[in-house]
Amino acid sequence: MTSPHPIRRTALLAALAAGFALPAFAQATKYPEKPVTFIVPFAAGSATDQLARALGQSFTEQTKQTVIVDNKAGASGMMAAQAAARAPADGSVVLITTNTTHAANEHLYKKLGYDPLKDFAPVTGLGKGGQVLVVRADAPYKTVADLLAKAKQSPGKLSFGSGSSSSRVAGEMFKQLSGTDILHVPYKSNPNAVTDLLGGQIDLMITDTATGLPQIKAGKLRALGVSTTKRIALLPEVPTIDEAGVKGYDMGYWFAAYVPAATPQPVVARLREILVAAVKSAAAKPFFDGSGADAWTTTPEELAKFQAAETAKWGKVIKAAGIEAE
Repeated sequence: MTSPHPIRRTALLAALAAGFALPAFAQATKYPEKPVTFIVPFAAGSATDQLARALGQSFTEQTKQTVIVDNKAGASGMMAAQAAARAPADGSVVLITTNTTHAANEHLYKKLGYDPLKDFAPVTGLGKGGQVLVVRADAPYKTVADLLAKAKQSPGKLSFGSGSSSSRVAGEMFKQLSGTDILHVPYKSNPNAVTDLLGGQIDLMITDTATGLPQIKAGKLRALGVSTTKRIALLPEVPTIDEAGVKGYDMGYWFAAYVPAATPQPVVARLREILVAAVKSAAAKPFFDGSGADAWTTTPEELAKFQAAETAKWGKVIKAAGIEAE
């Protein structure tokens, strides 16, 4: 059998390629055809939850499809990540998450139940933010120096809570760099830890600004320091923890969107368009204005590279802090 004429062969290959591309293209142009679920690894009221709901509002405005926010708090986001990894790979389930599940957990736990790289396709970054060291407003500590003096005077007597890996590692790093012994108390989510801090069950915590700011503004918590190397615009009078005497301290966090690994690329591309617009939308503006976090979007490739660098960074911090994988 002779081969087709070169011109006819080229046309045939082009037609075949177009034919194979049509289903994916059609899938992308119709996406989303049904309600979409945003899985969030933390409780209602957490920073990630607040952002997911703001993005969901814009998503619905853009696509006319309902967005369901599914909070799967606990186990440092592992349950949420597992559920998202096993979801249908059609863009109907999106994991709105943080460095907790996709940079820190693999260094904190021996068994994850999901692979941060193999099980997910990156979509886009969503935001970056800092954390704030807080105590109750009626606590005797007015400064970081006051807190450190008490911690050194009574090793192991003070306790700090955390409801995310960002918060946990921030606290452990604070202990390591300040040479103090402070007891760690784990929670399902940062809002739960804040509740116990207000109730006197723990003495301090380093929480995301979105969770801490409302209580600080209400006069229920006192901010002693912020975790980044620059002061936060919403708390201009609060020094950085580094400024306050714990030299070298720097611990922020980030939000990003992922879908199951087998999700078709055209769907990922369309989802990214929607989410990038959502980050820049009027619906998301109150979150960014009120939380101290900054809007941040990427291509999938940029997010993959960023995640790899962050995973290495968090591994070094966790190892330096002497945290053993559980």
